[in-house]
Amino acid sequence: MAISLYDMSVPTYLQTLGAVSGFLEKGLAHCGECNVQPGEVVEHRLFQDMAPFSFQIRSVAHHSAGAMEALKSGVSNPPGRSEPLDYADLQRLVTDARTRLEALKPDEVNALEGKDVAFQFGETRLPFTAENFILSFSLPNFHFHATTAYDILRSRGVPVGKRDYMGRLRIKR
Repeated sequence: MAISLYDMSVPTYLQTLGAVSGFLEKGLAHCGECNVQPGEVVEHRLFQDMAPFSFQIRSVAHHSAGAMEALKSGVSNPPGRSEPLDYADLQRLVTDARTRLEALKPDEVNALEGKDVAFQFGETRLPFTAENFILSFSLPNFHFHATTAYDILRSRGVPVGKRDYMGRLRIKR
């Protein structure tokens, strides 16, 4: 059985984005319970040379809904570091990414199969096909940043576990 571009990407993004949304909720609740300002979490880093929580969540949105936009345009760029966002803004980024992905139709995504997509960063240009962009660049980045965001919350004492990270499994019905 062949797997389509849509099937290998959109449902996977949605599963993990649902999980990210859930652990963001738990993180906010934990802040309230522990009398911690959510802004402390937004700027928290696991190590000084790593990007903060806010960048991890931006990257989750960028490497999911943004990746699908890159398939359409043929170009992907790094997420960049735009204006500061608070905790609620980060939650909205995840909600927006989910909404954008839920709006995609399988035929619309599958029509992009085999299309050229390039990741551009300064003078560096990495050429991909749509499938290889998703499988070897977008999904690994997406999961790296989702995991790092989860780990930051764990490091701050938020009571989340593997089931929170896994999200809603796509089990056989």
